[in-house]
Amino acid sequence: MVVNKRKKNSRQRGSHTHGWGAMKKHRGAGHRGGRGNAGTGKRADQKKPSIWGDPDYFGKHGFVSKSRAPKISAINLRTIDESLPIWAAAGLVNQNNGVFSVDLTNVGYNKLLGSGALHKKCAITVDFSSEQAIRRCVSLGSTVTVRYPRQEKQTKEKQTNESKAKESAKLARQATQEAEE
Repeated sequence: MVVNKRKKNSRQRGSHTHGWGAMKKHRGAGHRGGRGNAGTGKRADQKKPSIWGDPDYFGKHGFVSKSRAPKISAINLRTIDESLPIWAAAGLVNQNNGVFSVDLTNVGYNKLLGSGALHKKCAITVDFSSEQAIRRCVSLGSTVTVRYPRQEKQTKEKQTNESKAKESAKLARQATQEAEE
């Protein structure tokens, strides 16, 4: 380690440009064609090769999703079966009469998937679940409580039947009102 190092400007005395080459090269960013990516327009020459290497420089890319769908962090039955002893030791799972009560949101998951099998009886509470996971749990003697159950999409046939039923109910009401008058 050098203790008494001379200052750089005193060592540059007499060198006219102090290590910057021609004097005009040390006057702001004009020598470089602007700072950063300035001057990299479509027709610029000075920084064109660096633009060629960037495929995302020109044009629009992607979109911003306006969806408010929750982020899904899923877990399989197999993983739950392997993790139950660890969660029980950590106090994240309760055990009553040989049945583990598991709230998957406390463990950091919000969807239950049906891959694998459970070898212990469980009462699972979760935000979302696949139908296969529910079937497998029930067949193995466990229960699944889904906080936000999936709503069935209505088919066109179902919609037309409902609209016809509403119309007939409306006509029936009108007929009873007319009969009362």
